[in-house]
Amino acid sequence: MSLLGGIRPPIAALSALLLALAALTAFQLGHVGRQTVPPAVLTSQQYFAEDGAIALRASLDESITDIGRTASLFSSGEPVSPDSVLDKLGSVYQKWRGTAVIEIKSGRLEAQRGENLPLTALDLTALDGESGLAPRMVRLENGETRLLTLALLSWPDRPQQLLVASSSLKVPGISLGRSRAIAVLDSSGQVLGSDGVGGSGQEKKQLAKFAKTVAQKAARHPLQAKEPGSGGFAGVSGSLLGDSRDGRRSVAGYAKLTGSQPGVGTDATALGLTVVSFVGVAEERSAAVDSFFWIAASAALLVLGALAVALLVTTVQRPLLRLFLESRRIGRGDLNRPVTVPKYGEAARIGAALDRLRRQLLGEPGAETEVPRGGRRARIGTRALLGVCGILLLVWSAPLLLTLNRAGASVAVPKTIVDDQRERTDTVADRVRRALNEGHADLTSVASVISDRTTPAELTKLLERTRNQHGRYESLYVLKADGTVLARAGGKPHHPAGKGPSKQPVTLVDSGNRPVITEYAETPGLAGAAVVGELGIDFLNALLKRPGLGEVRVVDAKHRVIGGNNGYLAFEPLSDAKLDALVSSANEKSGTDEKSSADEKSGANEQSGANEQSGADEKADKGPRAKSALLRDGAVSVAAAAPMTGGGAAQPLDWTVVTWQPAKGLEIPAYTAQNRTVLAGLLGLTGAVACLGWIHIVVVRPLRDLARRAEALADGDRRTVVYPTHHDEVGAVTRSLEVIRLRLLEQRKRDAAGTGTGRTPGRATPAGRN
Repeated sequence: MSLLGGIRPPIAALSALLLALAALTAFQLGHVGRQTVPPAVLTSQQYFAEDGAIALRASLDESITDIGRTASLFSSGEPVSPDSVLDKLGSVYQKWRGTAVIEIKSGRLEAQRGENLPLTALDLTALDGESGLAPRMVRLENGETRLLTLALLSWPDRPQQLLVASSSLKVPGISLGRSRAIAVLDSSGQVLGSDGVGGSGQEKKQLAKFAKTVAQKAARHPLQAKEPGSGGFAGVSGSLLGDSRDGRRSVAGYAKLTGSQPGVGTDATALGLTVVSFVGVAEERSAAVDSFFWIAASAALLVLGALAVALLVTTVQRPLLRLFLESRRIGRGDLNRPVTVPKYGEAARIGAALDRLRRQLLGEPGAETEVPRGGRRARIGTRALLGVCGILLLVWSAPLLLTLNRAGASVAVPKTIVDDQRERTDTVADRVRRALNEGHADLTSVASVISDRTTPAELTKLLERTRNQHGRYESLYVLKADGTVLARAGGKPHHPAGKGPSKQPVTLVDSGNRPVITEYAETPGLAGAAVVGELGIDFLNALLKRPGLGEVRVVDAKHRVIGGNNGYLAFEPLSDAKLDALVSSANEKSGTDEKSSADEKSGANEQSGANEQSGADEKADKGPRAKSALLRDGAVSVAAAAPMTGGGAAQPLDWTVVTWQPAKGLEIPAYTAQNRTVLAGLLGLTGAVACLGWIHIVVVRPLRDLARRAEALADGDRRTVVYPTHHDEVGAVTRSLEVIRLRLLEQRKRDAAGTGTGRTPGRATPAGRN
């Protein structure tokens, strides 16, 4: 017998699968909602910290690049005084806490702006080393930490000078809400800067505990810290559970600064900084589905599975094994006892054919022409029996797959998830605004060194260098007041021909249904002219790609889509009226003392409890602000809208970032229970199809073919060879039929020759002899 063939292995496999699934259903799948903090909340904090790490890394790299490029621009022109350098730097960029110019040879402080810098921490004799101009962190006397960024100012026949700028190590542009705190740690876990940490000793103590744990986890290799194929953030990140107090638990997320591409470092990532954010969430231990459901489902599976297996054993396995024994007996020549004919299916047909063949071997008259008995065996086949078993198992699987444990439209989404959607959307909006403002500041810096004596060749070289340093521009050019392009780097300009520079610092151009963001910076040294930079829409879309936010769109004042993190139609309205209403609510100019009602404006149902909030604070501030809402229309979605507030060149655009994601994709108890219910049903259905299909292929189909051959042999077909296909029970019966066919042929030859062997014609050979 084959180890994998026959009737026993698939029935045994089905029994084992059903037992394993019953145990899995009772003891593993039912553990839903027992955590005090849903996994979705932990994941959201991880995403929040990753947003902070990306913002800090981009800000530091931008500052380092700006200092170096500004020094390079000044060095390429006519010599200017240190005070002029710092004044121009301060008028273009307002990001540094202090700036200074030092003469390197003498160490004399030439000029200074802002806070006093710890210049004694600088070794001016080591600036020509491999990392002499690398950014460095220094600690002030008051305990605060500053990042010093260095660049050289060099002119012929003048002493070389060092341009120094200091900045605080705080995460820029992160919306914290009311109760969140965020901090920047060094590689040893020391807090370098923080925001939102209250004066209570409890919060500082919790931050110290998180910092100690994060320092250990951040030291791991990114490939070891991430699950295979997780993608997303390229560096080390994760989440932590903190202390519990008064029914609230601190939950933290951490992320180490990393480059935009895996394995590609930057000046900022070389500092070894890690961002950690934490917030207190309400603990709630409530199982989404009563454990009795899973125990009852497991018991039902055991009952239905036992019925299915018993049906297979009694109606398929036992009759087939009995046929195997009977066929061997007939093949050996033991013809005295009638064949025990099974009651159902093909086994009954084969049993009846065997009995006819037994009587033919005995020489009974009419045995070959006898009409086979029909009855029950003709009405119920083995395939029908398999179908009954499949229906029994489907009775258990189908409700789990289709109806039971469905979350519905009234599912409770944790308030922290809704708040995080709002704050992260506000962070993305600020990130877009800062990127546009930085781009305009870069153009202003370039424009400040252009004069009427600058040749077109020098302008082109300057524009090419700027475009290479900043990959955001598709085209850079200098535009005169009459619309003439003096110099250009990059693609063809989209500015209308013959028109002078726009008075607006940032505009949006529709270039064949492809938005083009155009920035203008007036050149003081060239009257009426401006440096123009065109930003590709891909640059804007790249800023919107963050996991855990779902669909992200940037819309203009008319609520037309400008950019998105995936497929969209430019300048088309939002696809959902509720989202459109949420954007309008976020841009309202007046506020009230009550919580905003974006759910009502967007058609969503209000839910009692603390899991829905559409404002940034309990008391709404006047003016546009980020809002979030739960949209309930058949399916539940978490949505948020954040206008681009905060000033700068991008403020007149009046853009809004809107995000939404289906709640069913969140790992909260209700949806986890639904997914696990579907998983249990799918496993049951898959196991049933696999095992019953196995039986149909290796047993039922060969058995049907064997029944046809056995009946043909009983009806007088002696010429067709009966050969086995598999070495199993059906194959053994087939081999016995071939033995019987050969004995019948031998008997026919003896009868035709009219010769005998001393026995009565038609008598069978005694049992045990061939």
